[in-house]
Amino acid sequence: MRTAPVLFTLLVLGAGTGCATSTVPDPRDAARVYADAAERGDADRIYDMMTTEAQKARSRDDVRHMVADERNELSDAAKAVRAPQTRVQATARLRFDDGEESALELKEGRFWVTSAGALPGGARTPEEALDQLRRVLARRSYAGLMRVLSPQTRAMIEQDLRSLVLGLEKPDTLTVQAAGDTATVEIPNGHHVRMRRDGGVWRIDDFD
Repeated sequence: MRTAPVLFTLLVLGAGTGCATSTVPDPRDAARVYADAAERGDADRIYDMMTTEAQKARSRDDVRHMVADERNELSDAAKAVRAPQTRVQATARLRFDDGEESALELKEGRFWVTSAGALPGGARTPEEALDQLRRVLARRSYAGLMRVLSPQTRAMIEQDLRSLVLGLEKPDTLTVQAAGDTATVEIPNGHHVRMRRDGGVWRIDDFD
């Protein structure tokens, strides 16, 4: 038997840094309202609780048909929501004008940042990890890149770069093989650096 998925999302809209305060709604209240609506098969109430994005994806009539077809599953979902061991978790996702997003999680009456643009947190899905990678690469953020890599890969890259830094401590002692506008140098610890002259300025073309 299929189990109807239940998703509770609390959307928080920021409004500057004024002194006004507001009370965060208890997500358990929303869970109870949903459970009541699911048990009654109240499609309109369920639709009204959906996010704007979810309502764009499915019309009110679509939800009515789904509720009519899945009354048994919704009844089971209502029982699961009311079960003593059920844990209700509220999250918020803020999207800024530049496309960056911040994810927050409600704990003990306040929201805690789980990921925020330049400060990526632990990705809960492979897709989130890929999105974090895209964002740090788009910002050309080395620090951000190090945060999204696995500890093993990060350690390997840092060790490799540390070795390169040590090998370049005395560049005037290295043997440079130049040929026209290109040059290569082999560093004692096994690294190679290739350079190219462009407009009279030597630049690093590649290194390993």
